[in-house]
Amino acid sequence: MNVDALDLLATAVLLLNEQGQVDHVNAAAEDLFGRSRKQMCGQPASGLFDNPQELASSIERAARGAVADVRQSSTLRRGTDPIEVSVTTVSLSGQKWPVLIETREIEQRLLADRNHRLVEEIETHRQLLRNLAHEVKNPLGGLRGAAQLLEAELPNASLTEYTQVIISEADRLQALVDRLIGPQRVPLNARPVNIHEICERVCALIQAEFRSDVRLVRDYDASVPDVPGDAARLMQAVLNVARNAAQELVLLRRPGEESAGVVTFRTRVARQMMLAHRRHRLALVLSIIDNGPGVPEDIRDRLFHPLVTGRAGGTGLGLSLAQDFVQQHGGIIEFDSRPGHTEFRLVLPMETA
Repeated sequence: MNVDALDLLATAVLLLNEQGQVDHVNAAAEDLFGRSRKQMCGQPASGLFDNPQELASSIERAARGAVADVRQSSTLRRGTDPIEVSVTTVSLSGQKWPVLIETREIEQRLLADRNHRLVEEIETHRQLLRNLAHEVKNPLGGLRGAAQLLEAELPNASLTEYTQVIISEADRLQALVDRLIGPQRVPLNARPVNIHEICERVCALIQAEFRSDVRLVRDYDASVPDVPGDAARLMQAVLNVARNAAQELVLLRRPGEESAGVVTFRTRVARQMMLAHRRHRLALVLSIIDNGPGVPEDIRDRLFHPLVTGRAGGTGLGLSLAQDFVQQHGGIIEFDSRPGHTEFRLVLPMETA
């Protein structure tokens, strides 16, 4: 194989030795990873990506000749920015290098198309639930009213315990129905919003609720300008995502374990982002990162659907409402998750939606 010819390719190519270490990279790989050949050569190739375990397994199988090629999606870090990529691991026979990795950046338009499909899918489910909620609301009110009338006719005050159960459960279901119908379509009260002020208010609420069970880390870009938005809805979206992360950390903490889970709030400015099939010159990316076990595989594709939850006792509405509020601003919530690192990114355009 003529390695010099690889520099003519626009695709990033890495050649690996039998131990899965980088032995050669082409010029496109240096550009994609933001590192020189000297920095990458000799390093485990899987460590260049955010899901090293999965890639290490593919590389090991390719080195043994157990698979011809494996295609996977992954992310890598260029500086502090996450880059979504498509990774193809190829087994080579009769060559000096047993494994070749081809890496392509997933273009923003492809990400935008995927997000657009997600928005449409979520909206379909949400509309069905709103219709169902409207159908439930009237008989629920009748049930509560009948229980109140029955309570007034009871000959023994001790029997009111049973009617109170009916009334309280009806009220609980009414609150759930109201959240499903929700005020989401009320016009936004848009004004310049300081996202760091919102983060600090959310941090104060999380700290008050979870105290020493969760440690909060701030990683703010002080140069981030105000964004146009409805402060109340943005705060609710951020709070829903952060509280969801904190709850997972607390629920899965082992008895007697002293180390607290960590939730990190990070802000950055992204350039040339595709959101809702519109290119934005600048966008705010607020990442909420936790070091928990990750999102269960069986709900990842449905995570933002209403009533989908991986936590016992959860309503499955927090992330759905957060996604809805961010979409009303012309943005999107994305996430990456693996054991020890789950990152939800609230991406908001800096121009008025």
